[in-house]
Amino acid sequence: MQSPSTRVPLTARRNGPLAGRLRVPGDKSISIRALILGALTVGETRVCGLLEGGDVLNTAKALAALGARIEKIGNGAWSIRGVGVGGFAEPADALDFGNSGTGCRLTLGAVAGCPITATFDGDASLRSRPMQRVLDPLERMGARALVSADGRLPLTLKGARDPIPIIFEPPVPSAQLKSATLLAGLSAPGETVVIEAEATRDHTEKMLTHLGAQIRVEPTANNGRRITLTGQPELEPRPIAVPSDPSSAAFPLVAALVVPGSDIMLTGVMMNPLRIGLLTTLYEMGASIEKLDARNEGGEDVADLRVRAGTLRGVEVPAERAPAMIDEYPVLAVAAAFAEGSTKMRGLKELRVKESDRLAATAALLRENGIVAEIDGDDLIVHGTGGRPRGGGLVRTHMDHRIAMAAIVLGLGSERPVRIDDGTFIATSFPGFVDLMRDLGADLS
Repeated sequence: MQSPSTRVPLTARRNGPLAGRLRVPGDKSISIRALILGALTVGETRVCGLLEGGDVLNTAKALAALGARIEKIGNGAWSIRGVGVGGFAEPADALDFGNSGTGCRLTLGAVAGCPITATFDGDASLRSRPMQRVLDPLERMGARALVSADGRLPLTLKGARDPIPIIFEPPVPSAQLKSATLLAGLSAPGETVVIEAEATRDHTEKMLTHLGAQIRVEPTANNGRRITLTGQPELEPRPIAVPSDPSSAAFPLVAALVVPGSDIMLTGVMMNPLRIGLLTTLYEMGASIEKLDARNEGGEDVADLRVRAGTLRGVEVPAERAPAMIDEYPVLAVAAAFAEGSTKMRGLKELRVKESDRLAATAALLRENGIVAEIDGDDLIVHGTGGRPRGGGLVRTHMDHRIAMAAIVLGLGSERPVRIDDGTFIATSFPGFVDLMRDLGADLS
């Protein structure tokens, strides 16, 4: 548990319009996948635009302990010399993923297809998050969890000597669960199949294709997908460009929408259709967001976004949109607090098993600052103020970077300052966030 002396409290307050042009850090999901898949190639993979936050760097350290050679060669530029599919070496010590659920779960999948034993661990927040859903398909493929307390970290995984391809239907929409299964399937002969009832972010499939794997993606009924991977490929090292993270862009974007008079430009933001649920929702709320210079970089669609403040209205967000914006609900709830009328966000069960119980933490964030918010089952209902919320609260972040940043955005537009108990963990996904927001004109102290 973090000691009080190492915490970094922050206060956000009103300070006039936000203005400027910025590029947010590289996408965390793609950065982590670039490291893992680069470690499974034969040869050198060069990555540019890599997010150098805590989650990504902890994943890089774990992969180095598994035998990959990973080196920083410039600002956001990294070299990865891989060991090939199934080639990880047994680590001497436990793999410490810090706060990275994505890095931990995906590496579990990659290790499950190797004949080695490895112990996985993390910080207090990651130790509280469930891993059993990921272990279930991996154990069907021949891996075994030797030590695990209630399916949580620390756990020791014995990889399969002869992995078995499976057909797997995830019980919940989860890109991490799908990706872990596909990564284990790389070492198995024949075809590993994942059948999604709802499409989730497809960065793993795209990157596997980019590196030469044979993978088929076929639509199924009701927006589902059937993903078929041919196992035991020799992945080829190819350059990977990491676009700006839309989940990180969400925070300055919503801040510009709710701080009167603001006008900012966000450059090179990823526009993958499976990642822009927040944009879709904000458009429905009446947000002024203009897409400019749409283009393709490194296999992903990107665009520049001009964002201007204006009036928002409450909407109903359907449950089926959740996979396309699962990390953005805390900041959407902040936008909803400024809107006219109520916003109903449906089907947020997955938020309960993030870095914190994000559903409860988001509702608490709002209530502490005078905003009426209700949790009804797995739904969050926010009753907008139609103007500036009262603010003035102290928000407990629960070691959750997205709760911390959402609270800061709220404080920038509220009548009274909003304080957070700890901003340390913001760096896990968005290093430099505070300085960047100050450059736009935000008052953070």
